[in-house]
Amino acid sequence: MEKVESVLKQYMATEQYDKLAKLNNEKLIRFVTESIERFQPESVFVCTDSAEDREYLRKKSLQSREEAPLGIDGHTIHFDNYNDQARDKVHTKYLVSPGMNLGASLNQVDRDQGTDEVMDIMAGSMEGREMLVCFFCLGPTNSEFSISCVQITDSYYVAHSECILYHWGYEQFDRLNGSSDFFRFCHCSGKMDEGVSINMDKRRIYIDLEKEIVFSVNTQYAGNTIGLKKLALRLAINKASREGWLAEHMFVMGAHGPDGRVTYLSGAFPSACGKTSTSMIEGQSIVGDDIAYLRVIDGKFRCVNAEKGIFGIIQDVNPKDDPQIFEVLSSKNEVIFSNILHKNNEPFWNGMGRELPEDGINHSGSWYRGKVDDSGKEIAPSHKNGRYTIALSDLKNTDAHAEDPDGVELGGIIYGGRDSDTWVPIEQAFDWTEGVIAKGASLESETTAATLDDEGVRKFNIMSNMDFVSIPLGQYIQNNLDFAKKADVVPMVFSVNYFLKDQNGKFLNSKTDKKAWVLWAELRINGDVDAIQTPTGFIPKYEDLKRIFKESLNKDYSLEDYNKQFVYRCNELLAKLDRIEDIYRQTVEDTPAIVYETFQNQRQRIIKAQEQLGDYIIPEKFIAGQAKHTA
Repeated sequence: MEKVESVLKQYMATEQYDKLAKLNNEKLIRFVTESIERFQPESVFVCTDSAEDREYLRKKSLQSREEAPLGIDGHTIHFDNYNDQARDKVHTKYLVSPGMNLGASLNQVDRDQGTDEVMDIMAGSMEGREMLVCFFCLGPTNSEFSISCVQITDSYYVAHSECILYHWGYEQFDRLNGSSDFFRFCHCSGKMDEGVSINMDKRRIYIDLEKEIVFSVNTQYAGNTIGLKKLALRLAINKASREGWLAEHMFVMGAHGPDGRVTYLSGAFPSACGKTSTSMIEGQSIVGDDIAYLRVIDGKFRCVNAEKGIFGIIQDVNPKDDPQIFEVLSSKNEVIFSNILHKNNEPFWNGMGRELPEDGINHSGSWYRGKVDDSGKEIAPSHKNGRYTIALSDLKNTDAHAEDPDGVELGGIIYGGRDSDTWVPIEQAFDWTEGVIAKGASLESETTAATLDDEGVRKFNIMSNMDFVSIPLGQYIQNNLDFAKKADVVPMVFSVNYFLKDQNGKFLNSKTDKKAWVLWAELRINGDVDAIQTPTGFIPKYEDLKRIFKESLNKDYSLEDYNKQFVYRCNELLAKLDRIEDIYRQTVEDTPAIVYETFQNQRQRIIKAQEQLGDYIIPEKFIAGQAKHTA
């Protein structure tokens, strides 16, 4: 430890050293020391929970040109490299030891090989820079859900973003009393030009599950660098698997029913599929928009938001569709905009509900209408994956229990993705097992600009967590199935689909219709409405939806629209079952047998209905069949 202290005092001013030493944590001190020796920074700054330390990070983010001020006080804009605009799935890998099997579907590299590679890339990468040591907490502080974290980075933008997005964790870390149970994150921006990382060919994001540490280098895009976001989700999923709880890619919201009743729902949607907008539905309340931790406490499903802010996709955020978010983005709150257009210190983005300038500054530099990139592709005013970073507490519709250390009790779980031709707008699963397997574990979605894949390709995305699952997929499914066995009260499970299209490619629903589906789910959970049974679950009755649309949206909902949206598409559903089952048989060696049994039971029920009622079945045919069966 004498050598350790010598290294620390060589790089740290007395004030900074004292902040670190106060925590009296040997694992932490060795981690910081090893990072100093590896990265060779010019100095080290330790960030506590104090307002002064947080303000220091904000000011340095501007001085370093990682962010630039905008016209409204507290608003800044950040740009990433033109080719660093989304999560890099190719270079995000798990470090695995010999004999460690995460399953063929997960991107992984030999621990020694991967560690040597990333350490070589990161060596000396902070020369001439200040190394930041920041403390945060996943989940509310002083809670059964709390996970302490330490982030080392040379990016003021990364540290500033995390100050908005996560609970400050220095005092929480102090409560560890020297325990080694915390997550660690190392990020180096690498060589930079004009405030952005430039060595994209050496971009690496490597995750060590055994040591609970993440290394990220040569990138600034938040999905690759903000350790506590999806990188921490991977660590949390693995930790939860060992400890018997769940870490999920889910929003949490309060759905407001009759007589002031609030029923809490969580939901898993792939990026750009309506996840944040669902959690922000007008008249409802938000607990969190992205990551949830679930535990069974006193026989009940309880959950918390792992974060305290929103890193949201800004495209199409406008006063009509997202009034609460738009209000925050237009008010004097702390906001970081990223990879959008600005001109005369005013931010602009695609779909904001007003005309955009013909020129300005964006993620490509100086921009003008018609500008193309090196491949000849026209550059849009703002990137499709452009983002905003805000504090949840700035929203007027934040739920009263959003920061409750005991979490909220879940009444329902929703799974949804981009699906143009198969699932109906909302359907309730028969039970927890079918919900997990036939809804969550069968989730598909068309790809979007939030990842570096081609857009518009239908991809399997288990529980909307495919990119983040850090255990074998079969084990992940079994964990979800077993989780409910601990509970006395089990949430209902629903699927939703906001993206159904007609034969001409026109959407069958408006963006605001999701409110009706969520309110129907709230009524269903509380036993206030009946439903129509299909071979795969329960769907709403027309008269209930007609009333909900009128009362909540002031819209007349026609029987014609209802039949178009809720027609049961037998061939498409059978094709989906075949696709998903093939994926499991070909790629998931540890698939539980009950998965195939559930698929087969659904297949037989669909075929039976198809033989009796035809390929496309409107709801009234199911009603007639059920009435006849009852008689």
